[in-house]
Amino acid sequence: MPIVKADRLTRVSAALLRAAGATEEEADAVAVGCVNANLAGHDSHGVIAVPTYIDRIKAGHIVPGANWTIVQESPTTTVIDGHWGFGFHVNAKAMALTIEKAKTANVAACTVFRQSHVGRLAAYPLMAMHEGMIGIATADSGRSPKHVAPFGGKEARLGTNPISIAVPSDLEAPFYLDMATSAVAAGKVQLAVARGEEIPTGWIIDAEGRHTTDPTQYRKGGALLPLGGTEGYKGSGLAAMVEVLCGLLTGLGFGVEPTGRHNDGCFMAVFNVAAFRPLQEFKREVAEFARYLKSTPPSEGSKGVYYPGELEGVREQQRLRDGIAVEDATWEKLRALARDYRLDTVLDLS
Repeated sequence: MPIVKADRLTRVSAALLRAAGATEEEADAVAVGCVNANLAGHDSHGVIAVPTYIDRIKAGHIVPGANWTIVQESPTTTVIDGHWGFGFHVNAKAMALTIEKAKTANVAACTVFRQSHVGRLAAYPLMAMHEGMIGIATADSGRSPKHVAPFGGKEARLGTNPISIAVPSDLEAPFYLDMATSAVAAGKVQLAVARGEEIPTGWIIDAEGRHTTDPTQYRKGGALLPLGGTEGYKGSGLAAMVEVLCGLLTGLGFGVEPTGRHNDGCFMAVFNVAAFRPLQEFKREVAEFARYLKSTPPSEGSKGVYYPGELEGVREQQRLRDGIAVEDATWEKLRALARDYRLDTVLDLS
């Protein structure tokens, strides 16, 4: 696999997206969002997704330059229609607006609907964290094709429905949670296919409802399993609640529409820490709490405890220094797109 520096990968991705019709602001938002996911070790949401986004532009499922609109709002709430724009762009604007409202009202929330894939969900709560606030985001795929079988079932009825929470602290690496409510993100199964790797038992079932380590079975009628293994009702229950917040509260509904158009619904909330206690005291105590967690002796076979978000921070520093490994299949798709748009020479991808 080629090892590519983050700035070059960002430049290549943005150029291809602009060539496909994205505005400069949209292309930069998507490219930076994808590469940041790679840096954090979430390769399933990294540049592997760029060719898919370009395919969706060509199919008319993503509308470059779409103007998102506020459907209704109050001093503390906003409902936003993305008009099928890039989720990276629309959702960031929605979170920025919610943060501004929380600066005045201390607590604010928004829903966003009719937008394309929002990428790595942590990007949005981290925006609030950098403003000294607690950010929460949940997302589902609207009435797009489903990927996760509810606990006890063999057919997909739920999305991967991630949850992310970010908290300000004095720690070097941010303190945040970013998790799918499925056993694993769908992109990680696609990543295994691209890399020709097997997957662990417990990630997916095949079309007959049988556990399998073959990632190709996922696209042959299989389904992801909910988080929790034998206690998968917990992940399934979390996914159902995310569906309510992001599918029903937004008005997107549930089930699958026949077009297959990807349609992320999001619910996001921001809490101004200073409304509850002094921010600096809170940040210091979160750091002390993280160190308290890490102080426990490691269990057998463990390298020790990482606080939420720490491992991503370690990966980011390592990949900024050493570069990002891009699977051959993804790199070839990027090169093919560069040839199609006659950018191969400009981007040094010939």
